[in-house]
Amino acid sequence: MVRRAGPNDLDAVAALMAGFRDWMGRAGPSGESIRATVSVLLEDPEAEYLLAYDDDGLAVGVCQLRYRLSVWTGVDDCWLEDLYVADGAQRGGHGRALVEAALESARSRSCKRIELDVNEHNGAALALYQALGFSLEPKPPGRELFIGRPL
Repeated sequence: MVRRAGPNDLDAVAALMAGFRDWMGRAGPSGESIRATVSVLLEDPEAEYLLAYDDDGLAVGVCQLRYRLSVWTGVDDCWLEDLYVADGAQRGGHGRALVEAALESARSRSCKRIELDVNEHNGAALALYQALGFSLEPKPPGRELFIGRPL
């Protein structure tokens, strides 16, 4: 089961986001910082968290979505910012359920597209996204890099 998280889900969302941080091998942000930021984002109408639950009712996966108006489509774009399923729950269909729920949420907001970045060495994630209709082709006109820099 997947459902949209609300303010009462702060602890579950923050714990899963910290688990994702740990899975990526990062030292930060701290758990307190994650919790504070998630608290703000849970109240933001342009952000959304989805939670996946196992058969025992335990939150085992999280998906973070962001929405922003696009000048190119005249409607919101959806950015699938983060997707994480806890170690013991992987390969249980939770990631697929989260992405399918993200697609439905984006459609319900009349988004014309959903985008994300993914580690090109994460074969399981690439296979999942491709199976759900995501394209690995560069965006026109030949764009194929996601770049950024810290400020």
